[in-house]
Amino acid sequence: MGRKPTGSRSTPALAALSAAGIAFTARPYQHDDGVSSYGLEAASALGVDPSRVFKTLMTSVDGSLVAAVVPVSGSLDLKALASALGRRKAAMADPTLAQRRTGYVLGGISPLGQRHPSPVVIDASVLDHPTVFVSGGQRGLDIELSPADLIVAAQALTAPIAGP
Repeated sequence: MGRKPTGSRSTPALAALSAAGIAFTARPYQHDDGVSSYGLEAASALGVDPSRVFKTLMTSVDGSLVAAVVPVSGSLDLKALASALGRRKAAMADPTLAQRRTGYVLGGISPLGQRHPSPVVIDASVLDHPTVFVSGGQRGLDIELSPADLIVAAQALTAPIAGP
């Protein structure tokens, strides 16, 4: 895996990984503006199992923003997320607030390089794979890296937060 994106412009997520010296591969693909399931689109376009592609969902946990990272093949269990953080209640964050705080557009929110970083919780299934994919900070760009490097780069907690 390299450290330089090829065929795509740099994003804060790519810059953060490069600055940290973390190995990754930028995986650009042609995004279709008519598609709203961005993660499943990425899995299909990149030819990888959807369980290896993780989406970043911005949530509000007891009033604080938290990035929840789960496989695109499933969903987020909000109760499990709140429990993993020792909190009482989690809900999806307002999309406008999520975009403003992260500096990314919906469908391109990365757990890395956010304008105002939030705590990150990654579903424990991330550890089941040799490499995983997360958004590179724009629609049509994913980053492939090892789960251990993703956890370190995002300063993340892992916990079983995915639902069916």
